[in-house]
Amino acid sequence: MQAVRVHEGGELVYETVADPVPGEGEALVELRCAGLNRRDSYVAAGTYPFPLPLIAGSDGAGVRRDTGEEVVILPSLHWGDDDRAPGPDWEILGDRTDGTYAELVAVPEANVFPKPRAWSWTDAAALPLAGLTAHRALFARGGLRRGETVLVLGAGGGVATFAIALARLAGARVLVTSSSRERIERARGIGADDGVLYTQDGWPAAVRALTKGEGVDLVIDSVGETWPDALGTLRAGGRLVAFGATGAASARVDVRSFYFGQQSILGTTMGSPRDFAALLRAVEEAPDWRPVVDRILPLDRAAEAHAVMERREHVGKLVLAA
Repeated sequence: MQAVRVHEGGELVYETVADPVPGEGEALVELRCAGLNRRDSYVAAGTYPFPLPLIAGSDGAGVRRDTGEEVVILPSLHWGDDDRAPGPDWEILGDRTDGTYAELVAVPEANVFPKPRAWSWTDAAALPLAGLTAHRALFARGGLRRGETVLVLGAGGGVATFAIALARLAGARVLVTSSSRERIERARGIGADDGVLYTQDGWPAAVRALTKGEGVDLVIDSVGETWPDALGTLRAGGRLVAFGATGAASARVDVRSFYFGQQSILGTTMGSPRDFAALLRAVEEAPDWRPVVDRILPLDRAAEAHAVMERREHVGKLVLAA
């Protein structure tokens, strides 16, 4: 088969490799499309130091070879039975296990789900990792309820675009931060009510002004170093859910104001098969909704797609067609 593998130095090479052989309890999927995620660039850069060469990619959709079913792949492998947190064998597809930048992939049967009805291969491949991360952050961890206000930090990323849309579908008011007015307007187009520029001093006060001084109920944060400002946007009893550290891996917070405010900081990453099933049910209940896909490139142009992602030139998802 043809695949894109990460080699030493972060080089992405489109090459011929051996077909995967599914083991007991695994399914072989003929991939039609694969979705990109920020973590794929971290794998290529060596930030996540997995043995190389490695077929990159966590997201994919295709046809199950043994049954002919059209499926979407859950990239959260071996989560376990406890929905509170993954077990010791948990990994993400495209880490130690070859991923979806390929014509074929072998995954556990428990990680193969029916493709949403009427969805294209592109739509389905764009959904899993970012959609699952957003859904778990909002609901299983963040406890978002209809009528609440959620703030999504960084309006252009893949998880952020899913969080905006899913929160809106759930009946929440959605605010965003971004570095540009253009991105805020694009966020409005997928469900955001308003937004502020995080490049301006005092942006947490600007967020609070949009809530008439009360603060938001929930913040979804992938930046990490923004925790102090994010907590400053929360109402008393509000929740901060963190799933990344794209800005920095540490932050200093005012502990007294945090505990006097009765606030919560919750960590999350990916999700369980039960979380993924809940996401797919939400998708089925919104038949007109589709993921935001910025562009589609052929598999052999994966390196070009990575360059676009690293320059942050996209809004929504980048997808590779096998």
